[in-house]
Amino acid sequence: MNRLKKISLLFIVFACVTLAVGPFAIPVPKLDGLVSEQEFVDADSKFIEINGVDIHYKEAGKGETTFILLHPFGGNTFSWREVMDDFAARGRVIAYDRPAFGLTERPMPENWEANPYGIKANIEILRALLDAFGIEKATLVGNSAGGAVAVAFALEYPERVNDLILVAPGVGGGRGPKFPAWAMPVMWTPQMRHIGPLLMRDYLERLPRTVEREWYDPSKLTDEVRQEYLNLLKIENWDRAFYELTFADPYPEIRPMLPQLTLPVFIVGGQEDRLIRPWYLEAVAAEIPDATLHLIPACGHVPQEECPEPFMDAVLQYLETP
Repeated sequence: MNRLKKISLLFIVFACVTLAVGPFAIPVPKLDGLVSEQEFVDADSKFIEINGVDIHYKEAGKGETTFILLHPFGGNTFSWREVMDDFAARGRVIAYDRPAFGLTERPMPENWEANPYGIKANIEILRALLDAFGIEKATLVGNSAGGAVAVAFALEYPERVNDLILVAPGVGGGRGPKFPAWAMPVMWTPQMRHIGPLLMRDYLERLPRTVEREWYDPSKLTDEVRQEYLNLLKIENWDRAFYELTFADPYPEIRPMLPQLTLPVFIVGGQEDRLIRPWYLEAVAAEIPDATLHLIPACGHVPQEECPEPFMDAVLQYLETP
């Protein structure tokens, strides 16, 4: 073997060893002051094991109609506090925390058979939850990322859905960068999972800014409400859960499948939404065969919180229209 080949071989061996061992040499200190989800349990909190995950939920009302409330990214059952009673006056209502959020368990790779954080896993959690509660069909109400889960579920299980109420839904089609699917296996290696939490900790700064941008009128965003959302960053393994959520098994782009929806869809959003603009909602509504769009003036990304009365007026008008 000539000298050049030896040097090349040594370089390859060195690079492989560095990639295999190097990430484990990077310190990943634990964040201070983190607590268990149980520290934030409310008097009306309930838990149920679904597909191996301890799901936190709240329930109210009764009747033939069932509403399932799906919170936005960074949200939880708290996101629906202003309208739970309004929905409960018209039937059974269940709001639950999806994995990585709220008080739902945050399983880690060493303890699962399959990643519970991706869209497909969320679809199956919702299906199993309906089965567990004996619910044949429900009206799904999804805000932002919760809207994407609602649409994906309706595409896979249309027979289980009465209506879709999409609140400023984020169903893809944006121009933001996407991690290439061919490289995903790299992100699932023990090496990347070791340093993964470091990649997520910028949410310590990003999440507070996002919460601020969700509201059009800052005077309505009280310190108490703000803190409820920032409690997410106090729960053990929130950073590891965000990493697993970010790099969960990829799911097909939802927006190109919107024309396949065969059930009624009501889209409601804020006219002053700074996260999902009204023109985007207008475009999405035009791509769904049976969609109705309503925009609430002087309201932002979370109308069920910021503008609960006009939000419910719009929803009820839609539900009561033959």
